[in-house]
Amino acid sequence: MSERVVPARVLAAERLAVETGFEKSCIAEVGRLLRTAAAAKPGGVVAESGTGSGVGTAWLHSGLGDGARLITVERDEELARRVAGIFADDGRVSVLTGDWRLLERHAPFDVFFCDGGGKRDDPRRVVELLAPGGILVLDDFTPSAEWPPRFEGEVDELRLFYLTHPDLDASEVLTAPTSSAVVAARRQGPRWTKERQPAGR
Repeated sequence: MSERVVPARVLAAERLAVETGFEKSCIAEVGRLLRTAAAAKPGGVVAESGTGSGVGTAWLHSGLGDGARLITVERDEELARRVAGIFADDGRVSVLTGDWRLLERHAPFDVFFCDGGGKRDDPRRVVELLAPGGILVLDDFTPSAEWPPRFEGEVDELRLFYLTHPDLDASEVLTAPTSSAVVAARRQGPRWTKERQPAGR
């Protein structure tokens, strides 16, 4: 059986993680999910909160359409600078340095991998930044066979928020035996009308 190809930029980002001691990169199973999400929106605006060493960024990039844009934000200035170097030859990619709210000026998002700020501290705003039909991916959950989902014996209120949000159609996906992701799509609604969307959308 042939091996599954790992994009060159993913390998470069993985090397950067080793060099800098960054240990929180997304796993390959989540990476392929990100590539699929980005490929589903070939002309869309793709965002990432929490660039890290750029592994998730590179997986998103591997599914990026010619007409798409990818904006990622990282608080660590050195990491952001070095990740920007990995994508310096592709004008579709912007690496921002600072708080995750820097992403707001680029919303609404057709794909949002919320792996850093926002996921826990302002989940309502995370949902608001999605375009109608926009895909939200949140990883690093611990699988739970119970409903409502539990973590360390307590109801996981954060996961429950996303899985039951009235504006989302959401599901939990097992990505590894000990890890799961929440994948959601924003329902059509009045917040982002055609007239209110940024030019060119």
